[in-house]
Amino acid sequence: MATLISWLGKADIDHMKLDHNAALASIALKSATPFDRIIIFGSAWEEDWEPYKAWLRKRLAVANRPFQDITIQRASLTSPIHYPSIARFTQRQLHKALEQDSHLTISLTSGTPAMITMAVLLGKSIGSCRFVQSSEKHGVEEVDIPVDFAAEYQRSSLQALQTSAAGMPKLDKAFDKITARSRVMQDVVDRAQRLALTDALVLVLGETGTGKELMAQAIHAASPRATKPFRAVNCGALPENLVDSILFGHVKGAFTGADKEHQGLFEQADGGTLFLDEVGELPLLVQVKLLRALQQREITKVGAMQSEQVDVRIIAATHRDLFEMVATGDFREDLFYRLAVGIIELPALRERRDDLPELLSLLLEEINQQLTTHPQMSRKHLSEDAINFALEQVWPGNIRELWSTLHRAALWANTPEVTAENLQAAQLKRPRQSADALSLDSIQLPQDIQQVIDTIKKSAIEKALTQTGGNKTQAAKLLGLANHQTLANWMKSVGLMPSQSDR
Repeated sequence: MATLISWLGKADIDHMKLDHNAALASIALKSATPFDRIIIFGSAWEEDWEPYKAWLRKRLAVANRPFQDITIQRASLTSPIHYPSIARFTQRQLHKALEQDSHLTISLTSGTPAMITMAVLLGKSIGSCRFVQSSEKHGVEEVDIPVDFAAEYQRSSLQALQTSAAGMPKLDKAFDKITARSRVMQDVVDRAQRLALTDALVLVLGETGTGKELMAQAIHAASPRATKPFRAVNCGALPENLVDSILFGHVKGAFTGADKEHQGLFEQADGGTLFLDEVGELPLLVQVKLLRALQQREITKVGAMQSEQVDVRIIAATHRDLFEMVATGDFREDLFYRLAVGIIELPALRERRDDLPELLSLLLEEINQQLTTHPQMSRKHLSEDAINFALEQVWPGNIRELWSTLHRAALWANTPEVTAENLQAAQLKRPRQSADALSLDSIQLPQDIQQVIDTIKKSAIEKALTQTGGNKTQAAKLLGLANHQTLANWMKSVGLMPSQSDR
């Protein structure tokens, strides 16, 4: 199959209206090899596309050349001379064309200089592409471009890497703000560093307060996009009637109050990274549009007739169970698998005890800097017993809870030293679940009530041990028991720990 690819120029349209051949028609009609397929890129004069295709088909049929397979692909460009958008569109279309035909012919006559330049650069990267041009003096002729871009790139790549090394993002520096003394966090940071060097989509999972946005910022700072914008949005806080506008933008007059054009977050982050926090909160209709933006790398502003191309890396995050949401139909399965390319699972604070002392020091230093604006507040430091007390706690709110508790303790401490008593007093007291809150609907009578109680006790113990990483002292606190020995007795009674007679 022989395929011709060409931009549609103003001259092609004007000559068509006079029933004359311009460059595109001349190449299609006079090439030594007839084309089985003609793909035309159009960015303007859309009202003339169908008339042009009908006119060209008629001309080809009269010349006894293939005429059935002629398409015009809409190119959503920032402008006819905007190299990035032209490059993205051309590259995507060339790859699509190559899926059906390994030998492409590219016209170098129609289109703007920017369009022709990108056609040459991208076409030369595909060894089987040939180039043709048309003029009144020389007619249709094949063009030999005597530059091997692949060889030139290979020759200069080492020098380019050496000269640009100073400007490359530094992985260690980018992740400096992330405390990783524990083995589990070191593994997480290692995976994140690997992902940072790619352009893969990233999904950050973890409980509330584990530092998902901080991880996203580090990945961006260590990526080739580090010098480009980083934008962040909490999807759960977006007003439902404005989600489209905030993410994708709107044109003037799109709705009441839209008195001027607005750039959405995708457009603001063009070339950089967009962090979608709590992506599981997006409405299903917006999930469809997000999926299209990721697949097509283009967006449509509210009220706009045409799409615009964008180059944005997405880092999404959520504390919700997306697998369960997919199963219940609350989150699109195709979007989930599109996002879940590079998955980073942030551990809860209870799973990274070795990080706590350094985290306490860093957070307290941050708090001290804030306190310097209050002349009557002095710098604080943690006592040894305060650190030990913090190590014994579960911190279900993770780093966010640790920070707020430490902040309150520093504010309320009457001396420069923050003690264990200060931390304990600063902790928020969680209300215990009342008996009325436990549903008894599932209990069928007659029933062995002791067996029911043991089942509930066993389930509660297992949950507490899971949340505390197996720490019995902390699990006992979660269950409201006096000490870990009482917990051990409970575990024996429900078969979670062998008794002495069983050993």
